[in-house]
Amino acid sequence: MDQSPLGERVSDAVALLTGKRTIRCPHPGCRVSVRYSHVTPDEARRLTGIATDHTRH
Repeated sequence: MDQSPLGERVSDAVALLTGKRTIRCPHPGCRVSVRYSHVTPDEARRLTGIATDHTRH
């Protein structure tokens, strides 16, 4: 599903209200994101690393 940046932010907010965390790649123009819930702190760090390291996707 292709969404506008505003649509993505609204989707992120709704996910947050349901207990999910969304991490987006900070690289300009990259639309990769990882959404997770109920993971260990180590797994959260691993998923954050995947989402924020643009060279990995």
